Amino acid sequence: MILAYLQLAVAMALVGLNVVIGKLLAEALPIPVIACLRCLLAALVLWPLMRRIEPGPRPAVPVLGNLFWQAAFGTALYNAALLGGLRLTSALEGGLVLATLPAVIAVGSALWLKERLSARAWIAAAVAGLAMAVIDVARSDGGGGGAGGSLAGNGLIFVAVLGEATYVILAKRVIGRTGVITASFWMQAFSALILLPFSLFAAPDLGFRGMDAGIAGLLVFHSLTASVLALLFWFNGLRRAKASVAGVFAAFLPAAASAGAVAVLGEVFDITHLIGFMLMLASILLTTWPWARR
Repeated sequence: MILAYLQLAVAMALVGLNVVIGKLLAEALPIPVIACLRCLLAALVLWPLMRRIEPGPRPAVPVLGNLFWQAAFGTALYNAALLGGLRLTSALEGGLVLATLPAVIAVGSALWLKERLSARAWIAAAVAGLAMAVIDVARSDGGGGGAGGSLAGNGLIFVAVLGEATYVILAKRVIGRTGVITASFWMQAFSALILLPFSLFAAPDLGFRGMDAGIAGLLVFHSLTASVLALLFWFNGLRRAKASVAGVFAAFLPAAASAGAVAVLGEVFDITHLIGFMLMLASILLTTWPWARR
């Protein structure tokens, strides 16, 4: 069980670390190019894994249709909004905004799937909203990137959260109807196709001047860790750990993003971030902790 917990922690830490990597990439390359290449690289890696680990017929047409919309919201929209937001706000605040995901999924499931939420889940959503308010009330629309935050940037990253939450809710329709790696391959492939026209439109602005070896290496790392390794670690951990316990490890996302932002980007962790971090942690624990019930 310790190995399962370690895999879950590593998966969320990789997602958090990629907030920092995403900010570095967003400042060097056009956003559509980053998102398209990330999805394309991930699909190329997932293809042989799918053929080896999950051989079988192509998913049914309804499943493929569902995977297309998962790709549109959870990969294409998520990546575009996340990278766009990271151009405007700090990686510190980006990681904290991403930590609202468990609460947003819970509320979305209640509104869309008519799932019954406990009072604790609604309190968790309110606490996540309060954390967002604490962070954003200290910002102004004029705030830019660098070490500071930005309302506009935080808002774009919250759009990314909405896209990822939609992906998770849509995924409930196809659970058990196709393998995890197979589903991931088709989503990455669909996302690359969706993003390709935007990428070609933005490519002339690139001129390959910024695609040096360092940026290319970051892009490969970003694709393989966020779209392949994090996925494999997470679902391998879920095989042995309860889903309710696994959700608690979402706390590693803002923690890794904050540590990376301070260590790599030199951002300053101030009292606003501390309050926001503690509130986000409380929201995650309220949403996911397997409280004992009578």
